Amino acid sequence: MVEAIHLNTIWVVLAAAMVLFMEGGFSLLEAGLVRTKNAVNVTMKIFVDLTIGTLAFWAIGFGFMFGDDKGGFIGTSLFGSPEKIQLAIDLPAAAYVLFQLGFAIACISIVSGAVAERMNFKAYVLIAAFITMILYPISGHWVWNSDGWLAQMGMKDFAGSAVIHLLGGSAALAIAWILGPRKGRYTDGSVNVFAPSNIPLASAGVFVLWFGWFGFNAGSTLNAGDAMLSAIALNTMLAAAAGGASSMLFTMFKFGKTDPSMVMNGALSGLVAITAGCAYVNQWQSVLIGAVAGLIVIGATLFIDRLKVDDPVGAVAVHGFNGAFGTIALGLFDGEAGLFSGGGASLLATQSLGVLVILVWGFAGGIAIAYIAKATVGLRASVEEEEEGLDMAYHGIPAYNELDRFSETAKAMYDFEATTGVTIKQAEPLAGIKLSK
Repeated sequence: MVEAIHLNTIWVVLAAAMVLFMEGGFSLLEAGLVRTKNAVNVTMKIFVDLTIGTLAFWAIGFGFMFGDDKGGFIGTSLFGSPEKIQLAIDLPAAAYVLFQLGFAIACISIVSGAVAERMNFKAYVLIAAFITMILYPISGHWVWNSDGWLAQMGMKDFAGSAVIHLLGGSAALAIAWILGPRKGRYTDGSVNVFAPSNIPLASAGVFVLWFGWFGFNAGSTLNAGDAMLSAIALNTMLAAAAGGASSMLFTMFKFGKTDPSMVMNGALSGLVAITAGCAYVNQWQSVLIGAVAGLIVIGATLFIDRLKVDDPVGAVAVHGFNGAFGTIALGLFDGEAGLFSGGGASLLATQSLGVLVILVWGFAGGIAIAYIAKATVGLRASVEEEEEGLDMAYHGIPAYNELDRFSETAKAMYDFEATTGVTIKQAEPLAGIKLSK
């Protein structure tokens, strides 16, 4: 007979791999939504998350988050040795550490999209380190360490709507605000739309994220035998579908065209919103939470633009706004203590307090980190680097290199046909030339 610890180990390691695979989704999504000249740069930032973020959280952040409690506010042990943590469940510490690494890295990747196309690459390295070492783990301690002060008050956040998504979205809002918009984004009171480079690529990123989210939410059981595991997975699916559907239908009837980026972000918003309550609500409530999240992201995106905070991929609207909504929604719908379940307003009040505290912490921390980066390595790319594109400025290689395969003559032919609409075959008899092969 296979022991519980063996099954749990297999389950949590697989779930951790799914969460880490979500980084591929972030990379594809961001590369598809930014302009071609910055696609390599956003991918390289995801590599920063996976490398610098992993090491920073493993060495320092894990201790602040899960170490021995000090006053309900911070951990004080396990630095450099997270595997020494004592767990109450039959699970090797190494599997738990690996799973938590995936969560920490996801928090940074939320920031990556919001600051795309104009941030100094060195600044992003610094920001990733600070978020995973200090900002994310300290507020995470308040909720996910059993001795944390919000945990002691009874705050619930099963897989991180507040701990991960609201924190990441709040920090992203602050850093994007300090960083400033992309050149030409806001002019004469209008919002100029920069066409994304590859919508199918972005949609592939959403599919990867959607897949990984089953590890994100269901994996948080940490127990392969948990009776709620399948219900959590189903609630996750329903909320994502409802979020995408509500965004799809709203844009279809409001604007006359279905907006692909809004539909993608609607599905992601449903996933973000259900993350807090996926283990505590029923299927119909999951659908309702997801559907509302899909509408919130539309209004939030427009609101962020009115503030003239440039967020190329909608990260703040998806993660920040819906991380807050999902956390508060749990206070309404929790099966035992929710307001609509006859549990009174106590949990709702606690959830709302948690949202406010994490929002302020993330925003203030984001501002502090942005100014540290600005004073040390410089926060923003130069005007010339932004104009050239960060791919060439920081990495020396473009994302799409097809035209470089052509000869100079072939390039001239391509430009001639694209400009005039006349093919070389058609032009040869008239010009008395022979260019085509």
